[in-house]
Amino acid sequence: MNSVEHLEYNTERAKLFIPEYGRHFQKMVDHAVSIENRDERNKVAKAIISVMGNLQPHLRDVPDFQHKLWDQLFIMSNFELDVDSPFPITSKEVLQQRPEPLEYPQNHPKYRFYGNNIKRMIDVAIKWEQGDMRSGLEYAIANHMKKCYLNWNKDSVEDSAIFAHLKELSDGQIDLAPKGESLTDSDQFLKNRQAKSNRNGSNNKKGQRNTRSKKRY
Repeated sequence: MNSVEHLEYNTERAKLFIPEYGRHFQKMVDHAVSIENRDERNKVAKAIISVMGNLQPHLRDVPDFQHKLWDQLFIMSNFELDVDSPFPITSKEVLQQRPEPLEYPQNHPKYRFYGNNIKRMIDVAIKWEQGDMRSGLEYAIANHMKKCYLNWNKDSVEDSAIFAHLKELSDGQIDLAPKGESLTDSDQFLKNRQAKSNRNGSNNKKGQRNTRSKKRY
C-alpha cells in the first residue's frame, strides 16, 4: 500500500525543458546544478554532453552540433548551470526571442503560365549591355516562353504573340519583332513533349510487366 502511495505521475512532476531527452537526463542536469565544487561540476557537465552526443553519433564530432548540445544543456538547467563552456553561452533572452516573420513574395504575374523565373530572367537580361550575349539570352528567354505557352495553353502559337508578351514583361526594353527572329517551331516542342510522354509511359508499362512476371511463392 505504501509503494502505491509513493507512485509518481507525470502530471505531478516538474515540466521538462526538452522532453526529447527524457526525465533521466533532466535529473542528471539537476544533479550537476546542485554540485558545489566547480571542477566536479565541469566534469559532470562534460559527461552529460558526451552522453547527449552518443544519442546521435553521426553528428557527435561536428563543431556546430557540439555548440547545440551545450545550448541544450543550459536550457535544461534553466540557465542556472555555472560551468566552463567551450562555446559562448547563449543568453536565455536570445533563445526565447521570436524569429522575424518571413516575407513571402507577393508576385501576381499577368501571364502565370510563364512562371516567376521568366520575369527574373528578363530582369537580368535588361541589365546586361547590348551585344551577342544579351541577344542570345533574349532569344533563349523567348524560346522558353514559347515552350511554357505550349505546355499550358494550346497546340500552336505565333512567334509574334511571344514577342509581344516579352516586350510587355520587359516594359518595352526587349523587342525581338523588328529583328526578324524565328523561334523554334511549335511542332518541334510538341514532338519533344510527346516523345517524353511516350518514354515515361513505356517505362511505366515495363515496370508493370516486370511486376507481373515475378513468381510468388
